[in-house]
Amino acid sequence: MKEHQSDWILVVDDDTSNLKMASRILCSEKMRVSCLKSGEDAIEFLKENRPDLILLDIHMPGMDGFETIAAIRGNKETSDIPVIFLTADDDSDTETRGLEAGAMDFLKKPFVPEVLLLRVRHTIDLIRLQTDLSCEVEKKTQEVTAQHEKMERISMQIVKALSGAIDAKDTYTNGHSTRVADYSKEIARRAGFSEEMQNDIYMMGLLHDVGKIGVPDAIINKPAKLTDEEYAIIQNHPVIGAKILKNITEFPKLITGARWHHERYDGKGYPDGISAEEIPKEARIIAVADAYDAMSSRRSYRDVLPQSQVRTEVEKGKGTQFDPELVEIMLNIIDEDTDYQMREK
Repeated sequence: MKEHQSDWILVVDDDTSNLKMASRILCSEKMRVSCLKSGEDAIEFLKENRPDLILLDIHMPGMDGFETIAAIRGNKETSDIPVIFLTADDDSDTETRGLEAGAMDFLKKPFVPEVLLLRVRHTIDLIRLQTDLSCEVEKKTQEVTAQHEKMERISMQIVKALSGAIDAKDTYTNGHSTRVADYSKEIARRAGFSEEMQNDIYMMGLLHDVGKIGVPDAIINKPAKLTDEEYAIIQNHPVIGAKILKNITEFPKLITGARWHHERYDGKGYPDGISAEEIPKEARIIAVADAYDAMSSRRSYRDVLPQSQVRTEVEKGKGTQFDPELVEIMLNIIDEDTDYQMREK
């Protein structure tokens, strides 16, 4: 049977006989007992001591039990110490008021030894059970959080590896998907998106070109002008990308960037020919970022375009190719990049 040597009970009652009786009963069970005769003494005592349980008389001169428990609950250092009220009253209103004040239980005076011990033991065991349960929940939560963070890291590593494989299909692009993801996230931040949405858009940006997996390398890397048939195949990559990503049911919005990043604000884009607000804002963001990176990256037929030319082309697309609000954000980002660092190195 578990020993209760370490259980420390503070008894607060202005009646010396009650203190002696409670002390005798509790000490018989090898509990440690401290006795005080006023609420003021109890508050002072608790500044340096932390008992496992407080037995607190309601009717005392000076600070009564209600005032004392209010002070105990109002101090973060003592607010969680369980309190059992001692009272000779047989009044439901008093009990209700006591429970509302934060008392765990009531004990009637004069004490019945068996009842006193039972209430004290049950209260202490309950508090310990709650504490153990709380610790276990916190431990499990930390484990789940750590596991979730690990899975998120693994997922991001897989996505980055996949985006790298996509970019590797094109001889003339290096890190295109990562740059588009970075630019998209920054545009989203400046557009007022939450941090969670910024991270979602980053992920969409990484996979916006995933459909190019279904496009032959010979077409992607063809240095000469594409035929109409070849261009039609290239234009199908958003549809292919959406088909691939729709199977990721835990992140249904992931298809947004892949399917609609080639739509135009004026409705003349592909594959669906939607316009303006019909195009999800995430896709409108990625469209600006994608076009910017295409101009600030090398191609088989040209080098990186001068920043001034890139800026002119972005501004020219305002309201036609791109969302006007997002163009303004992109132009601000370009203007802040005085050393033209935002380009393929």
